[in-house]
Amino acid sequence: MDRRSVLKLLAGLAGPWLVRPAFAKGEKTVEELQKDWKTLLADGADVASGTAPVKLSNEEWKKRLSPQAYEVLRKEGTERAGSSPLDREKRPGVFACAGCGLPLFTSAMKFDSGTGWPSFFTTIPDAIGTSRDFKLIFPRTEYHCARCGGHQGHLFDDGPEPTGLRYCNNGVALRFIPKTG
Repeated sequence: MDRRSVLKLLAGLAGPWLVRPAFAKGEKTVEELQKDWKTLLADGADVASGTAPVKLSNEEWKKRLSPQAYEVLRKEGTERAGSSPLDREKRPGVFACAGCGLPLFTSAMKFDSGTGWPSFFTTIPDAIGTSRDFKLIFPRTEYHCARCGGHQGHLFDDGPEPTGLRYCNNGVALRFIPKTG
């Protein structure tokens, strides 16, 4: 039995996020959420408009980021579960990379995974890159900002429908921009 099947069997114990129903009538599809992500971006928001690479020295990153953000984004660290207020963020808006400002996710892509980290079932197109991570012996898929290469979190296949994916993100690696007006 694969991991996803076991988690579905344990859904009653693990949390309601595992059994999120398919999109209800009138809800946007994943493709529509990805295409229309700018509708959740505040007017005049200070975000990166493209994925042109940002290359800074370690010293420049240390000046730009808090010590916690530097540890996660540049050293592939992990923040303590439950420590980020972004895990509980419910307002409409956009989640951008804390390192370079590239929009990565919207509030419409977020769900409560019960893990203690902000989690998303899809991304804004072309916003992330992935690589294999063997830090815990078994392979995991690490994902990072496509613009600055900053480590965001890990991708798992135990998320809700319709994608079945869980982008488990470090909150300190994100900046939330609420939709205003």
